[in-house]
Amino acid sequence: MIYDLHCHTNCSDGELSAAALIDIAIEKKVDVLSITDHDTLLAYKNINNDLLRGLEIIPGVEFSTQWQKIGVHIVGLNVQLQSGAIEEGVFFQKNARQERAEKIAERLQKAGLPDALCGAKKFAGNAEVARPHFARYMVEAGFSKNIEHAFKKHLGAGRPGDVKQLWASMDKVIDWIKQSGGTAVIAHPHKYKLTRTKLLLLLEDFKQAGGEAMEVLSGAQSKDMTEMLRDISVQKNFLASLGSDFHSPATPWCKLGMHPGLPLVCKPVWSVF
Repeated sequence: MIYDLHCHTNCSDGELSAAALIDIAIEKKVDVLSITDHDTLLAYKNINNDLLRGLEIIPGVEFSTQWQKIGVHIVGLNVQLQSGAIEEGVFFQKNARQERAEKIAERLQKAGLPDALCGAKKFAGNAEVARPHFARYMVEAGFSKNIEHAFKKHLGAGRPGDVKQLWASMDKVIDWIKQSGGTAVIAHPHKYKLTRTKLLLLLEDFKQAGGEAMEVLSGAQSKDMTEMLRDISVQKNFLASLGSDFHSPATPWCKLGMHPGLPLVCKPVWSVF
């Protein structure tokens, strides 16, 4: 069976509706899918059995937090969508995301780009404003030559638009997930650009806070990285998850269903669902 337990719709910073994303998942022969939009569950309001055509859905969400001043993402899998705890989390993060968008816009204005929040909202539509929406407006306004340039100079890690101090703590995020019956998963560990020693410290703190799983496979990654994450998951007794981190059909390095399976020595996260 093909699992993809990390992807995004246009309810956060993805490009496709839930229906369009599900169509691609079915086309790619994905058997089990989790839509893990950033800090929101809105995509699940647009999903019904007729749309799924046999595709199994695991309810999920991706919460933003920070660890030692580093932005970190935690995926909650198999959460109860009507749980008071998960609704509390979404409400808290929604307010944080709105305040964050205002701060990003203020910083971009100081850098010479006025009305950035209005421009980003145009690209966000009904979703909460995120950095990719700012990036798309920056390109449209001629402020950046492309999305990559926008992140490299203004929005990426350590840049002025990288506002993360507003998020809930790691302990609180994990508590929301566990109180809703879900499993907390560290998302895409290789994207934080940590040394192995630092990554082990992050994972130890995550485990001490109640985290139970880590993504061993996320989007395109090297064989060496996969082997390292596989070994860590086994040594630290983490459940293993996988996903594409799909945002758009235009990004071939994160296609839906791109990973046929986990390394055999890993214990799959879905074994506890």
